Amino acid sequence: MGRSLRVALLSYRSKPHSGGQGVYVRALSRELRELGHRVEVLSGQPYPELDDGVPLTRVPSLDLYREPDPFRTPRPGEFSSLVDVAEWAAMCTAGFPEPLTFTLRTARLLGRRTADLDLVHDNQSLGYGLLQLRRRGLPTVATVHHPVAIDRDLELAAAASLRRRLTLRRWYGFTSMQARVAQRLDGITTVSESSRRDIDRHMGVPPGRVEVIPVGIDPEVFRPPPDPSTRDRASIVVTTSADVPLKGLVHLLEAVAKLRTERDVRLTVIGTARPGGLAATALERLGLGDAVRFTGPIPQQELVQLLQSATVAAIPSLYEGFSLPAVEAMACATPLVTTDAGALPEVVGSHAGVQVPAGDVGRLAEALHLVLDHPSLQEQLGRAGRTRVLGAYTWRRTAERTADWYAEVLDRRAVTGPDRDAGGPAGC
Repeated sequence: MGRSLRVALLSYRSKPHSGGQGVYVRALSRELRELGHRVEVLSGQPYPELDDGVPLTRVPSLDLYREPDPFRTPRPGEFSSLVDVAEWAAMCTAGFPEPLTFTLRTARLLGRRTADLDLVHDNQSLGYGLLQLRRRGLPTVATVHHPVAIDRDLELAAAASLRRRLTLRRWYGFTSMQARVAQRLDGITTVSESSRRDIDRHMGVPPGRVEVIPVGIDPEVFRPPPDPSTRDRASIVVTTSADVPLKGLVHLLEAVAKLRTERDVRLTVIGTARPGGLAATALERLGLGDAVRFTGPIPQQELVQLLQSATVAAIPSLYEGFSLPAVEAMACATPLVTTDAGALPEVVGSHAGVQVPAGDVGRLAEALHLVLDHPSLQEQLGRAGRTRVLGAYTWRRTAERTADWYAEVLDRRAVTGPDRDAGGPAGC
């Protein structure tokens, strides 16, 4: 191993049990620490759960989107800086300020501690505060799981009114900032070749400047059930981090409704349906209230148990930059039915799942029917998935490759020097 590095790992929000950011910072910080590096996590709300030995520095925001009162009105006493005022004003005008305001707060904190760190590693915030850190001499890199502009485009395509489209464009206004910041950092990593191509297309960062480092799982935690015969033969499970068009959940619900005309089948959604949102509306329209269960956020062990008990895991997404849920299911030897969207073919390969065209409800229903009806296919897909994960998708391997990338970035910067003209708009 090379020299021990002092790393600040940033995440503007880090839900511990749903979405990828909290999982990513917990696992990567743990494994980097095990490799001998000093890692400090800085996060806004919700805060991550970290392993022993990894310090957490809380970077509190106004927490304007917290449950159960999103878009809340802060008390006057909660405002303590101009950044707070800017965060509130952006929300009031339908913007999403957290990527910017988190990095501005972090720049203020770390700007006083430049001698304590070798490198700053941002996780998808890509706010102008990162360029402040570079100007103060801190090498700064970022992980881009996928360009958020893709989420924006899919939501715009699904928007039913001009007013909704205008609101979405305002909400996703931060994506232009993210592209500008990504172009000026010391390094960018992403999780798949598919995402690397998309970063070039949507953010203007050439593929040669983007390192591909897949994420992974802990194979001792995500593992096959001791007795495969205990799987529920009518059970489908899906993990969705958000009730948005990107995840394709409505298409899966429609496929389940088709299956229900012929057989008993149940769907467990590891996630939450927004009141009046896409999933809730589809459930009512399809009459699936008795066949679909939403778990809400759950701890990791319950997630593992659900994957171990299901006959098939579905990934109906219209786009995925990687798909950690697919890897988690493969590690549990749970057969997959996925779409061909984004990085899914790259991640799953040709032997661990049945693949269908994204958005094709009929083909999705047929594939689920095929896997549910053929135990030998279930065993074949599950075995191939577990083997694939052990060979390519563990957090230890992710951390090793990330540490090597850090060293390459620092060596390159030592030779070429920092880009002295990096910066954001006036005042950032």
